[in-house]
Order: sequence, then structure tokens, then C-alpha cells
Amino acid sequence: MAETKAMFIQVEVDPAAAGDTALAKKLAEVCPVNIFEADGEGKAVIVEENLDECVLCELCIEAAPPGQVRVTKLYSGETLSR
Repeated sequence: MAETKAMFIQVEVDPAAAGDTALAKKLAEVCPVNIFEADGEGKAVIVEENLDECVLCELCIEAAPPGQVRVTKLYSGETLSR
């Protein structure tokens, strides 16, 4: 889940965490710019066309277990995680 066509950020969800349907729902709920959604199986998927709308609020990082969601600023290389 790491490949992206975004210009500003890259979002990564650990594959095991992406399969957690409760987490997928939570990520979709907390993101103010709809970067996450649950697929037909309830797994977390990243909505590529919304990535550059990210406001770096870190709500997704806080909603997930430590280390399971990472946001990388492509323009600086800095990675946000907990």
C-alpha cells in the first residue's frame, strides 16, 4: 500500500492493520479529506486522488495502533508516525 501518484504526501497503512475492518471504518470516519475508505471486504484502502488534500492533521495516525499508519512528506522526506 505504499505506491502513490501524489505530489506532496505518501500514506502507508501496514498490511495487517489494513485488514482490520474496525480500523478501516475508524480511518474513514476520522479523515476530514476522505483519504481512507473501506473496500467491499471492509479493508482499509487509500483513495489516491484525495492524497494531496491531506492537511497533516495526524488524526489517522492517532486512530491507528502505533506504527500502523505513516504519512511521509514527499517534499521534505519527514515521516509522521507514532
